Amino acid sequence: MQPEPDGFFGADVAGLRPGALYRYRLDGQGPYPDPSSRYQPQGPHGPSMLVDPNGWRWRDDDWRGVSITGQVVYELHVGCFTREGTFDAAREKLPYLKALGVTLLEVMPVAEFPGRFNWGYDGVSLYAPYHGYGDYDAFKRFVDDAHRLGLGVILDVVYNHFGPDGAYHNCYSDHWYSDRYPNEWGDPLNFDGDGSGPVREFVIGNACYWIAEFHLDGLRIDATQSIHDAGEPHVLAELSQRARAAAAGRRIVLIAENEPQDLRCLAPVEHGGFGLDAMWNDDFHHAARVALTGLREAYLQDYEGSPQELVSAIRHGFLFQGQYYRWQRQRRGTRVRSEPAHCFVHYLQNHDQVANTMWGERCTHRGSLPQVRALTALLLLAPQTPMLFMGQEYGAAQRFNFFADHTPQLARQVRDGRRRFVAQFPTYADPRAQQAIPDPADPGTFAACRLDIGEAAGSPLYRLHRDLLRLRREEPALAAQSRESVDGAVLGEHAFVLRWAGPGRELLLIVNLGPQQPSIAGSEPLLACERSEQWTVLWASEHPDYGGAGVVSPCTETGWMLPASCAVLLWPAPRRAAAAGDEVGTESA
Repeated sequence: MQPEPDGFFGADVAGLRPGALYRYRLDGQGPYPDPSSRYQPQGPHGPSMLVDPNGWRWRDDDWRGVSITGQVVYELHVGCFTREGTFDAAREKLPYLKALGVTLLEVMPVAEFPGRFNWGYDGVSLYAPYHGYGDYDAFKRFVDDAHRLGLGVILDVVYNHFGPDGAYHNCYSDHWYSDRYPNEWGDPLNFDGDGSGPVREFVIGNACYWIAEFHLDGLRIDATQSIHDAGEPHVLAELSQRARAAAAGRRIVLIAENEPQDLRCLAPVEHGGFGLDAMWNDDFHHAARVALTGLREAYLQDYEGSPQELVSAIRHGFLFQGQYYRWQRQRRGTRVRSEPAHCFVHYLQNHDQVANTMWGERCTHRGSLPQVRALTALLLLAPQTPMLFMGQEYGAAQRFNFFADHTPQLARQVRDGRRRFVAQFPTYADPRAQQAIPDPADPGTFAACRLDIGEAAGSPLYRLHRDLLRLRREEPALAAQSRESVDGAVLGEHAFVLRWAGPGRELLLIVNLGPQQPSIAGSEPLLACERSEQWTVLWASEHPDYGGAGVVSPCTETGWMLPASCAVLLWPAPRRAAAAGDEVGTESA
């Protein structure tokens, strides 16, 4: 190979066709796989394979992409979403997801990783879809069919480190990593030091590759706080601009995970920001988790799970906007000002928060079903962008633990590291609890996480999710996603009210996560309606269709009462119709 500009080497090789295998020999060392390989049929340590990037004949010419407004995100892991654990098997479930009412599929990382199973955050061949999920075109078939059904697809990408096994980048250059910054998962990538130009191009080119060649509708960027760049423009700002250009007229969505809650992620590039569209909001999850379980340990210790916290998360987005955060002994967050509600992604579950328990427990394993139903109503009716984690919609029996198949020595290190991490919760720090935490390298740990979507058939919780998402689409006040049009107030120790002022008809959501309150003061102005109207039940979480005990209206002729552990959505019907007992049931909703 001959030297080329910017430190690259190249050669023209004739006679090769898709399917040919190759490696590189570097100064007599190797041979090594291609760091930019598009497919690794034998894993990250094996030879790279030539592919035809234009081999798949796309059928989505009319697909114009997605914007963040109006989306309902569904996070899934390809290896666990079906028993088969492949893209083609997941493709068969797309009609199921369409019928549920989600709109945007967030696929956990698929870049080639070592071993038989992995969460995906140990990816090393960033351009190569994991060979265990199917052939090179399998992901394209999945995206193409999703678009045919009107579903968008975004990919979770990891640009803050490479996995610990199978990353051969240092064999090619000494400039891949930086020693200037901390990183809890591995050596941070070099985006601003000597020789950083090709590293930046490798990462930005990867983002453009997924958008252009796989027709993806965007990216969820992992741990953006660990993508360090002291230069201008920041690598994430350049990435956002070039990824949108690579979409060639299609709209895409770029979502950040950012633990410090730095709104620079959302600011326009021309104002010094990264130009992303949305951010995960851990504050909402943490408050809801404490409300559901009462557990206030580790990173949950700064939350009370109070009605005021939940109302504030709906009204203001982040809860921590620069206040002192005891868990980290420093201030956390930045002020939320004009950022719209759809910029904040809310969830009750995600891969991290489920796995950060001793047994990988879901909400339905840790709280009462009536409370779960009530919090689900809050999640899916609130103006923020809601996200579901695979299986959440029907209360999957399967747990979701951390799993990673590594060599024996590395597997022991990962197992011990995982146990130390979970030990930040004093409940899980007991030696007996530590020994009970499932081993990430045990094939049984991975197998136990695989879903059986067939469980959704006839599930009351599935019906609840489906009906709430239909309400979200069809009620103008909910579909508007305006946090400015929502007001809220605390009604009791465990209860609160949200009121939508429009467009369309006004709506009132009463949420009580505690015991029944036989009477509450009627002095709260948000409970008022016109004298010619009566608040009437539009939807209720305790409807028997959802496994509940029955619908009880909190609004009576003589005042207000709060049924236990429920959410009730009301609308102002003409008083005559209300007096006649007319209620809109879940079928009409």
